[in-house]
Amino acid sequence: MSAVVAAGILISGAGTNLQALIDRIVAGRLDCAIRVVISNRPDAAGLTRARAAGIPTRVIDHRHFATREDFDRALVEALRAAEVELVLLAGFDRLITAVLLDAFRLRVMNIHPALLPSFAGLHAPRQALDYGVKIAGVTVHFVDEQTDHGPIIIQGAVPVYAGDSEAVLRDRILAVEHEVYARAIQLFAEGRLAVEGRRVVVRGPEPPVPPPLIQW
Repeated sequence: MSAVVAAGILISGAGTNLQALIDRIVAGRLDCAIRVVISNRPDAAGLTRARAAGIPTRVIDHRHFATREDFDRALVEALRAAEVELVLLAGFDRLITAVLLDAFRLRVMNIHPALLPSFAGLHAPRQALDYGVKIAGVTVHFVDEQTDHGPIIIQGAVPVYAGDSEAVLRDRILAVEHEVYARAIQLFAEGRLAVEGRRVVVRGPEPPVPPPLIQW
């Protein structure tokens, strides 16, 4: 049995991962209720997606705050007002400080378009192509005080083909992002995630072992 987890989503841009989560919730495939979508950018297209789905939205512009900590205090206030249990970063372009992390310790998730710890930071698909890897991927992790560093919840592998451009690889990765983020949230809703140091242990039945992904 799982409970419906109350989530707040932080965005800065188009909101494609937000839309994928909305679609899964509407289809009854994800035990999550999005209580609020907050953007630090007033023109973020993801706000339109949220409003179209009837989800409350807030704009909290980081430029109106003297420090990152002051900005995060405003985020915490808005998230608590919405009675959020889980905070999801979905294309949010601000670094998170201890102010928010202490308020939601091990309850802030991020999705990164690479198999961490490889290719942390910006432009991960470009980094993967420049390095010449054969397999790229996606990581969902709990957020800590370091960038793209917290305990890893779930990862998905994506093949890289010889003729890939950055845009083509990014789109292939994005399709997998939509799947693995929803799976990580569902595991949280089911109470199956336990953090032991740097490891996230998933309680309950193991997923089926897939065939190996071999790429050249």
